[in-house]
Amino acid sequence: MAVLDRMFDRMLETGASDLHVSEGQQPKLRLHGEVKAMEELGYLDRDHLRAMMKEICDPKRFETFEQRGDLDFAYAYENKARFRCNFNKQYAGYGAVFRTIPSRVLTLDELGAPQVLKTFTNFNKGLVLVTGPTGSGKSTTLAGVIDHINSSRGCHVITIEEPIEFVHPMKKSTIVQREVGIDTPSFADALVGATRQDADVILVGEMRDLETISLAVSAGETGTLVFGTLHTNSATKTIDRIVDVFPADQQLAVRQTLSVSLRAICAQLLLKRVGGKGRIAAHEILIQTLAVSNAIREAKNSVLTQTIMSNKALGMQLMDDVIAGYLAQGIIDGVEAYMKSLDKDRFKQFAPIAE
Repeated sequence: MAVLDRMFDRMLETGASDLHVSEGQQPKLRLHGEVKAMEELGYLDRDHLRAMMKEICDPKRFETFEQRGDLDFAYAYENKARFRCNFNKQYAGYGAVFRTIPSRVLTLDELGAPQVLKTFTNFNKGLVLVTGPTGSGKSTTLAGVIDHINSSRGCHVITIEEPIEFVHPMKKSTIVQREVGIDTPSFADALVGATRQDADVILVGEMRDLETISLAVSAGETGTLVFGTLHTNSATKTIDRIVDVFPADQQLAVRQTLSVSLRAICAQLLLKRVGGKGRIAAHEILIQTLAVSNAIREAKNSVLTQTIMSNKALGMQLMDDVIAGYLAQGIIDGVEAYMKSLDKDRFKQFAPIAE
């Protein structure tokens, strides 16, 4: 048994979401959002940690890591679980982070996702974005969305991921999963290929650069339903992020394109439950309407916010309203509401007092 496998067993026993190993430190687990050292284990030196990392990695990919200083891949631990792995070099030496991938794809209902997310799968074209900071569950939500498509209709789905996290079984749809770095050189290359492969749905695991974002927007405009992710925590910031990636002389045209092709945004955060009883997801939902399209085209973010507030019947909701609801129900405490809110003034009475 690989040394790391014993740590993975501990993760599965405790329900930890992440394992951190770094040169010169004790291994640490993230449990319910808090990172704590595994006190029974010693500090890791370079040789020990490097040997542990090599045990679970293909030799050629480990060689690539040592050259580049960064590597993402997925590791299947027998039939127990899969882990998303990141190897990295840092000032103190070698390090790695492992995130638990659920053993099966959870449905949107099991995730407690807003029911309106199911309607996003019915669009025949356009761009749908699931956004949020690292570790907010974007990949899990998108896996649930793809599973809903897979369970409800027959179509050709292509996913582009780095690495492949959730493996989708064949149901009603044909699902092709491509891993960046193994099956294709980059997200952009795979996107170009997908537009020529009769895809009905394309999932882009990460829209991280101008070329990928531009291709995704274009694919959504020209007849494919594209799902993608960005590291933003609200609908308005998501739109600004896309526009700001482009050169200034193209931004007006991009806003025009987005006003037509952007079908919906789901921004999400994970909040700590009261009493350390796990975490709960909060979602902001924006859906394309005539008012939304006009606000995107005219760069009127205040109108976007007002439109979300006045269209709750369509399934739209503001992040801070969801947070306020959780606070009123006693699901989260005031400090968590303040820390995760966008409008701090709304929750300022709960701001932590510096000692």
